[in-house]
Amino acid sequence: MGQWQRSDRMSVSRRRFLQYLAMLSIGGRTLWNSGDARAALVAAKDAAGGPAAWPAMTYRKLGRTGFDASRLVMGCGASLMFRRKDDLLDAAREAGINVFDVGYRGYYRSAERHLAPFLKKARDDIFLISKAPAEIEAEPDQVVTVDQAKQAAAIWSERLDQSLRDLEVDRVDAYYLMAAYNPSLIQSEEIHRAFEAAKQAGKVEHLGVSTHRNAEKVLLAAAGTGWYDLAMIAITPAGWYDWESKAVLEGSKPMKDLRPVLEKAKSSGIALVGMKAARYLSGLPVLGWWKKLDAFDEHYDEKLMAAPLSPFQRSYAFVLGHGLDVVNSDIGDAAQLQENVAATARSPSLFA
Repeated sequence: MGQWQRSDRMSVSRRRFLQYLAMLSIGGRTLWNSGDARAALVAAKDAAGGPAAWPAMTYRKLGRTGFDASRLVMGCGASLMFRRKDDLLDAAREAGINVFDVGYRGYYRSAERHLAPFLKKARDDIFLISKAPAEIEAEPDQVVTVDQAKQAAAIWSERLDQSLRDLEVDRVDAYYLMAAYNPSLIQSEEIHRAFEAAKQAGKVEHLGVSTHRNAEKVLLAAAGTGWYDLAMIAITPAGWYDWESKAVLEGSKPMKDLRPVLEKAKSSGIALVGMKAARYLSGLPVLGWWKKLDAFDEHYDEKLMAAPLSPFQRSYAFVLGHGLDVVNSDIGDAAQLQENVAATARSPSLFA
């Protein structure tokens, strides 16, 4: 046997071995998350061929950006904080994901720097988002002063420049006001001027906001300005997710009843990006909260409950079927990637 034939057989054997490991990993993860052997079997079979064999990604226009975005956004912040994961990023791209979200070093440590090598080969094919807070000392419904807004805008602008250096790019497609909670700041002319200056300098194309505190008021304030092209909101099938309690916001309406709020934002041209859709299900063992896998079941119909999906997949499929354009997930490994790709791809058939 020639050297080429031996190398070729070794390559095939290695690929099959890796596919087998993926089946075990993804099937095992799904079984652990759901306790549903049927869902685990479906996930393992889907994993066997790698990203190319997973369900086809679905796409949606991102509001007035006009970008045809994968309905699953690759969250890179938490995943890349401590090390590079180029293979995972490549797998996400192969699976059809074309929106990648990260954040500034003050919160996400080295994530932007660890994303930079991937961007050198993929930058022209993806929609790149980063974010940083424009920090102020103010209560959620306090009206900020001009001086407070100027200071916040200056901090946000400096962090945009740092993000560009860490990402080793000249521009990002969108930069968010991260963890926004004060509608007055969202409506500030100082923030808008800072964004317009960055846009004219070619540093950013679209202004966005992310919020998981006072979210409904922040979202409506952003919609009223006409300045914002994207809003990333923390929302679950049961309603708004509250960052402070790490649970569904007390007194929140369920997501189905929040549709008028979401549609008002969308009618202004804002693309809605979901986050924290399934976070509550994971619990918080540090505080003695364990997994609550059935927490959203009362909001699901029989068709969704009968689908071969884990509780986490159901939550992603549901929020995409009830007003969100895309959903962002911090994806840490191949099993989680496959799980979320499958949920995203199957959502349209579950919510026709």
